[in-house]
Amino acid sequence: MRKINEECAVFGVSLTTEEAAGITYNGLLALQHRGQESAGIATVHDNKITCHKDTGLVSEVFCAESLSSLPKGKTAVGHTRYSTTGGNVKENAAPFVTEYLTGRIATSHNGNISNAPELRGELKKSGLQFHSTCDSEVISSLIAYYITKEQDVLSGVTKASERLRGAFSLVIMNGDGKLIAVRDPNGFRPLCIGRNGIGYAVASESCALEVCGFEFVRDVFPGEIIVMENGVMTRQRVELKTRENPGGLCIFEYVYFARPDSVIDGLSVFEARYNMGLVLAEEHPAQADIVCGVPDSGLDAASGYSAKSGIPLAAGFVKNRYVGRSFIYPTQSKRDSAVRQKLNPLSASIQGKKVVLVDDSIVRGTTSEKIVKNLKNAGAKEVHMRISSPPFHYVCHYGTDIDNKDNLIANQMSLDDIRHKIGADSLGYISINGLKRACKDCALHFCSTCFTGGGTEYAKKDVLEQ
Repeated sequence: MRKINEECAVFGVSLTTEEAAGITYNGLLALQHRGQESAGIATVHDNKITCHKDTGLVSEVFCAESLSSLPKGKTAVGHTRYSTTGGNVKENAAPFVTEYLTGRIATSHNGNISNAPELRGELKKSGLQFHSTCDSEVISSLIAYYITKEQDVLSGVTKASERLRGAFSLVIMNGDGKLIAVRDPNGFRPLCIGRNGIGYAVASESCALEVCGFEFVRDVFPGEIIVMENGVMTRQRVELKTRENPGGLCIFEYVYFARPDSVIDGLSVFEARYNMGLVLAEEHPAQADIVCGVPDSGLDAASGYSAKSGIPLAAGFVKNRYVGRSFIYPTQSKRDSAVRQKLNPLSASIQGKKVVLVDDSIVRGTTSEKIVKNLKNAGAKEVHMRISSPPFHYVCHYGTDIDNKDNLIANQMSLDDIRHKIGADSLGYISINGLKRACKDCALHFCSTCFTGGGTEYAKKDVLEQ
């Protein structure tokens, strides 16, 4: 396990023209970094929902023929998946299309529902059948159940959302072409709104909106339910109240998950990572000749470290762009193979140099060990490892696949033992206070339970600016 992983990306459009399928495809391409196991798009035309989905990359699932087979329509929802619940099989691919007495809905979900087993049991007792093992189908079935009970789509979505516990950013479409976006009341996972001359879009990250020609409007507020119809936003209101401890956005969105060109809850991901490098240079200075970042999410923090320390920034690796993000691969053998192929040290840059190497995290330490060893084999005189997240100590119940704390190297070894294992000459992690300080421009709270274990951490703007 090279990296900490999280589940999925969602995208949806409500337009005045029949371009929904193509725009959604482009949106999913921009969100491919959030999940590479499966992809799917559902469109609606003449009150009929058509869905195509399968395992694989977006470009593999949607060839020209399969994309053209989808009715263009004015409304669509899309999904890319990394599985934190359920295996990587076609049955677990999303969106999920669920039938009920008076219609159908298609649902895309990013997050993890902690009470999904309980809800699945309740729905089975009511006669509902399930064809997958993931919690996203439970959500779609629960929504369909409450739409039938309430005899109203919006009321059904609201009632169902009130039953969900955990992390959920949802995009739901019904046969009438109504598009509904929901963000859980803690705001654990990102969701944002864009607008252009032909309608609205919602996406997990703002980079997808920009790529598809939508101007970023704002983030969906925690607990908010938004309705869009025929390219017009008809309702936007905070409907859901938290019944858990007040939470906040997963701070690892800024550390690793999101693309650097995205803005989440008012904070640029690039700026946050750059600031992490500034803080790392303050907290863990080093005597070195160059600073190198591990591609891709370590590059921005390396820039910040270089700027603060005055140590020149240099390219340390050549990256094979065709391998993909190695953490996505579902088996260890495939991950190991991808890591070996992906990063090759740039000997001309590092030969005889003392190197500060900046990366976003250490999970088990196996990949860090290989990277440090490769740098030294390529001629690096010293390697000083700097990590832009604190050590992982705890499991996560909100859509990040830390399911066993015994797998985390920080729970098995001391800091010096980890340094020795990976072969670094020194090792420094950013502190939790330093990480929150790096994200000081975000007005919302952060969830950092995987680092602290003590529930969510508050990161209010006025506190951080002191």
